[in-house]
Amino acid sequence: MQRILVTDPISEQGLHELYAAGDFEIVEKVGISAGELVHVIAEFDALLVRSQTKVTKEVILAGKKLRVIGRAGVGVDNIDVRAATKAGILVINAPDGNTVTTAEFTFSMMLALARHIPQANASLRSGKWERTLFTGVELRDKILGIVGFGRIGTEVAKRAQVFGMQVIAYDPFLSVTRGEKLGIQVASLDETIQKADFITVHTPLTKDTRHLISDKEFAMMKRGVKVLNCARGGIIDEAALIRALDEGVVSGAALDVYEEEPAMANPLLSYPQVIATPHLGASTVEAQVNVAVDVAVGLIRLLRGESYPHTVNLPALSAEARKKVEPFVQLGEIIGSMAAQTIRGSVQQVQIKYFGEPITQPIDAITRSILKGVLTHFYREEVHLISANLIAEEIGIEVIETKQPRHATYANLIEVQLSGDQSKVAVAGTVIPGHGLHIIQMDEYSVDIAPSEAMVLTWHRDQPGMIGHVGGILGQSGVNIASMQVSRQENGGQAMMILGVDREVDAMHLKQIRDTVGMDRVLYIELPIQS
Repeated sequence: MQRILVTDPISEQGLHELYAAGDFEIVEKVGISAGELVHVIAEFDALLVRSQTKVTKEVILAGKKLRVIGRAGVGVDNIDVRAATKAGILVINAPDGNTVTTAEFTFSMMLALARHIPQANASLRSGKWERTLFTGVELRDKILGIVGFGRIGTEVAKRAQVFGMQVIAYDPFLSVTRGEKLGIQVASLDETIQKADFITVHTPLTKDTRHLISDKEFAMMKRGVKVLNCARGGIIDEAALIRALDEGVVSGAALDVYEEEPAMANPLLSYPQVIATPHLGASTVEAQVNVAVDVAVGLIRLLRGESYPHTVNLPALSAEARKKVEPFVQLGEIIGSMAAQTIRGSVQQVQIKYFGEPITQPIDAITRSILKGVLTHFYREEVHLISANLIAEEIGIEVIETKQPRHATYANLIEVQLSGDQSKVAVAGTVIPGHGLHIIQMDEYSVDIAPSEAMVLTWHRDQPGMIGHVGGILGQSGVNIASMQVSRQENGGQAMMILGVDREVDAMHLKQIRDTVGMDRVLYIELPIQS
């Protein structure tokens, strides 16, 4: 009989699913210490946790029989997913369990913000009767700007439409066609925040979304706008929000998440026009039940050899199969990420062309890695190799695969072409035995360069001194160039340069490069290089 260890508090309904299955032994050790977990985990086939238990590399290495780790919730920050993947252990979560809960909470905050309900309640309890002080506004006919239109953003929009609000939304993957079907206006980030009376954010927190709403964005907003953040602390720049409140640009804010939590000392709490709650977005009985039941069912199905859609990492592969496919999985994520960071506008189609050796490998794993590279850049913090296909389908991205037994030049080649509402971009790479991964094509430019964690890309006029000028600016900034490749179509025409650099290039020096005479475009990108 397979054994399942439960180490965090799980709802009774979730536990009931495990016990009712009948063919597993369930052991509950809530509050177990890290040392004891390492000691006992070797006896179990599956581990079920929430956020308290830290599933470290040491735990995973000690889990000689461990096949599945289940997280009753969305995030998996407390689990060493990379170590689990290397060990052939599946990690699963429950990304759908709190969607409605968080959407309802956001809308509750919006209603409270519009009618000053918490402030009026506090005033009355203090012995005052201040009816005129708390005159609010209707939601009907107001414009709601939604930044991030995934599951939760979509649910918020549905509720807003019922209240007679006009919805305008920004998301890199939101196509005009899908927007029309949902009855909303699709717009750029700038247009969304310029038009909205209420603004709510629903993106994960990534390098690209940190301080997505800051001074520049607040300066674009209508005077008197109301903003909400029930997603992740840090998406809204809190210092900039304070300035916007002081200046009267923002008339009210509703916050459930903060840049630093717990947030008892946060200066925003001193503003009477700010409604603040202690990260309650997913805190409902129903949500806790949903995530527990979902993951319990997932554990049961996987231990029985069945499938479960919310697997965070790759399915277990034999050591030999994993060794063969891993270089192509790594290459796929890198060129997917590179393409995503260079395309202008949204992505509506991903076309993948495989040549030679990759078609003899588990190609599904490579495709998923490409989609992970593409989607992660576009505000998808919780994109994993197994969830990538589902997310792409959900947001309406068409994925096309073609396979050719050979390439004219290379023994293996993967090309990723992204097509969107504004542009197309194509990136190709190859695995060279003994020399690792190489980028060999960027749109119409032939190149040959090993990808680096940090890279600078330039598109410029082919003229003397351009390479030296760019190198000089990087040198002044203290950035060392590790590798370089320049390609051109014709003498004196358009050229492209790719530089591998040792560290991040700051905005000031990128601007200096961008302002160079003859420079068309400059990008600093970071690629998911595995050590």
